[in-house]
Amino acid sequence: MKNPSRRRFLAVTCATAAAVSAGPTFAKVGSSRTLKMRNLHTGEKLEAAYWSNGDYSSSGLKQFNKLLRDHRANEVTRMDPKLLDIVYKLKEKFNFKGTVEIISGYRSAKTNAKLRAAGRGVAKRSYHTRGMAMDIRMPGVSLSKLRQAALNLKAGGVGYYPKSNFVHVDTGPVRRW
Repeated sequence: MKNPSRRRFLAVTCATAAAVSAGPTFAKVGSSRTLKMRNLHTGEKLEAAYWSNGDYSSSGLKQFNKLLRDHRANEVTRMDPKLLDIVYKLKEKFNFKGTVEIISGYRSAKTNAKLRAAGRGVAKRSYHTRGMAMDIRMPGVSLSKLRQAALNLKAGGVGYYPKSNFVHVDTGPVRRW
C-alpha cells in the first residue's frame, strides 16, 4: 500500500494489536480438537473430538453434553462449545496429555437452588445453569498456573478455589474472583 492514510494505518495497527492480545488461536482450521475428561462424580471418562474438519462435531458435542450433565438430576443440556474451546486452549498451553477432571459442569436450576440453600457458595444465577461453566483441574498442573492461564485467555469468568482444588471457567463476561 503506497502512502497509507493515517486512518488506515491506525485501523491496521489496532486490528493487529487486538489479534495478538486475543490470546491463543488454533493452529489449523481443519484440525481436530480432542479432549480427554473424567467426571469425578460419576466416574465416567470420555476422550472425543468436539471439533473436526473446520467445525464443531455434533456427535462429539453430544458426548460432552452427557458427560457434563447434572448428575444429581440426570439432566443433560447443550453446553456452550466455546467452553470446550477454553479447556482445549488451557490443555494446549500446558501441553497437557492427561485427563481433565470435572468437578462440576451443568447444574439444573433445582440442583443449583439446593446447593445454594445448603450454603455451598453457589451463585443464584450461576453460569452452570446455562451450560456455560465448568469447574476443572488438570492433575500435575499447578492450580495457580491454571488460574493464571485462564485469566490470560480473557475468554470469560475465572474463579479460583484452592481449598477445593479447582478453577472455575465460564463463557460469560470477563471477570475474576
